[in-house]
Amino acid sequence: MMRMGSMHRKEVINILNGVKLGYICDAEVESSTGHVTALVVPGPAKVMGLFGREYEWVIPWENIRQIGKDTILVEVPDNEQPRR
Repeated sequence: MMRMGSMHRKEVINILNGVKLGYICDAEVESSTGHVTALVVPGPAKVMGLFGREYEWVIPWENIRQIGKDTILVEVPDNEQPRR
């Protein structure tokens, strides 16, 4: 079992293109079962870190390929758009 606190320190990398997406900031959980359905990775900050983020990646649990000691490998197709 892995706790969310330990997942926050893992870098998320898209294995389809080698892009480092960032670090997990949140998770989406199915309220009826308690199962994690997606991980959320914030995009770049807006103007000088103010005003929040431009977008965030919501990575469905089924797109996670490997959870390692320091990284989480995911598949995010190039045509998939981040959530604004």
